[in-house]
Amino acid sequence: MQNRAETTRRSVLESAARLFDERGYAGTSISDISAASGRTSGAIYFHYTSKENLARAVIEAHFATWPELVARHTRTPVPALEQLVRLSFAVARAFRDDVVVRAGARLWSERAAIDADLPVPFVGWIDTVRVLLERAGGEGELAARVDPSTAAHGVICAFFGLHTVSDAIDGRRTIEGRLCDLWELLLPGLQKNPDPAALLASVRPRPSVRADGWGPAGN
Repeated sequence: MQNRAETTRRSVLESAARLFDERGYAGTSISDISAASGRTSGAIYFHYTSKENLARAVIEAHFATWPELVARHTRTPVPALEQLVRLSFAVARAFRDDVVVRAGARLWSERAAIDADLPVPFVGWIDTVRVLLERAGGEGELAARVDPSTAAHGVICAFFGLHTVSDAIDGRRTIEGRLCDLWELLLPGLQKNPDPAALLASVRPRPSVRADGWGPAGN
């Protein structure tokens, strides 16, 4: 069970995350967080000392989401490329549905305004994808021409670029459908025997047409 101090810290962090996600760092004050969380400004300063430290705590909570998620998807008894695709959908859903993840991403993009040392993103993701691609090579699933290190960098650029565009266009509502589209583009270059439709079908059913009429729907 959480003690009262831990409960207060988490309540403040989640309230701050919602406001940071909606308004950004500059648009959120400690007074706003106090009103949203039902905690006094004094309590917030007691636990986090400053808005900068609270923003850093949200970003650190964002980063803390990933190790367990990666471990869960990379220890499943399926081929490495399937693990990679499954993991990508889990990460996409976290960015869409988890306010702390979304807030951490927005705060990091506004890092110039935050006077605090912040974790460096993407490096861990590139390494995770590289390891999975190396494993896929060992399993005979990776095309011989693919260099895992180079491909991992490209996959991460494409994946997080997709998130940026999806967030700007529709708040990531159709992110899963768009991610299907991205893997249909990437997998023919990664697979030794290209069959992206079969791999994607094993990960999730192909969505029907989106309401806007422009291809597959996201959830």
